[in-house]
Amino acid sequence: MELKYLFVFPFLVLAFFPDSSRSAIPRWLGERKTRGSVIRMKRSGSSAGVDPTRVTQLSWRPRAFLYKGFLSDEECDHLMNLARDKLEKSMVADNESGKSIESEVRTSSGMFLGKAQDQVVADIEARIAAWTFLPAENGESIQILHYEHGQKYEPHYDYFHDKANQELGGHRVATVLMYLSNVERGGETVFPHAEGKLSQTKSDDISDCAKNGYTVKPMKGDALLFFSLHLNATTDTSSLHGSCPVIEGEKWSATKWIHVRSFDKTTRSSAAGECKDENVSCPVWARAGECQKNSLYMVGSEDAYGFCRKSCKVCSS
Repeated sequence: MELKYLFVFPFLVLAFFPDSSRSAIPRWLGERKTRGSVIRMKRSGSSAGVDPTRVTQLSWRPRAFLYKGFLSDEECDHLMNLARDKLEKSMVADNESGKSIESEVRTSSGMFLGKAQDQVVADIEARIAAWTFLPAENGESIQILHYEHGQKYEPHYDYFHDKANQELGGHRVATVLMYLSNVERGGETVFPHAEGKLSQTKSDDISDCAKNGYTVKPMKGDALLFFSLHLNATTDTSSLHGSCPVIEGEKWSATKWIHVRSFDKTTRSSAAGECKDENVSCPVWARAGECQKNSLYMVGSEDAYGFCRKSCKVCSS
């Protein structure tokens, strides 16, 4: 990571302590307003309210934090409704080529929303930026995931092993995982290498999978933030994590991956007339019909350029 991007890390600690976060807020987050313990910030036309008293530190290796009630029930339902008829088989990134491939490691279905697709999505994205103290432009579009009975995502890292993906905004430094539904049994998020996995008190109703690491049970509206890089920008192997199989019910979640650099800067090159794909998975998604099913993300609109304009053949170069 370039040294100029390391300036954001001192603010990450401030985000989780009410007294500090009220006294030192970076200027790029905009105007700050406080009401009680809630920090309200204005960014790109959206209001972002963050309540540090709802945040609990779960672990320091990896750095992981849980925000209770980050989303309202209405926001959760809205995100699920946006995705219901657009879900496709989830893919994984090949470690060598960086291309998206099908794998039994990940058996869920999912889709990407467009950035600021509507006011609800824009407000959630602004709230994520305010909570993490990481610029909104460093984030990928929100991915909605659906897990049915037996579906899972085996333990993996969110940082990249290949160079192709690292060129798009650099490593993923942080992940915000938002739970959109409760799960009757199973579906836990598990960190097999977490430092506190042995000392954590676990309830009797957790799955066998969840007993193999530090466990977070999905609760509708909660959000889990964890970091894939250390403060010195090296990759954190303790951030290994997975989604346990759903045993009863179904699981809905929304993921926001955040990079060390702007993930949007390549889209600005499109505004200058350059036609290119911004994700190595674009050809695969285009063949699967995503240009029509998810045109806001793939093709774009008057307000935002799409990430897969070349594969969707909407430009000549």
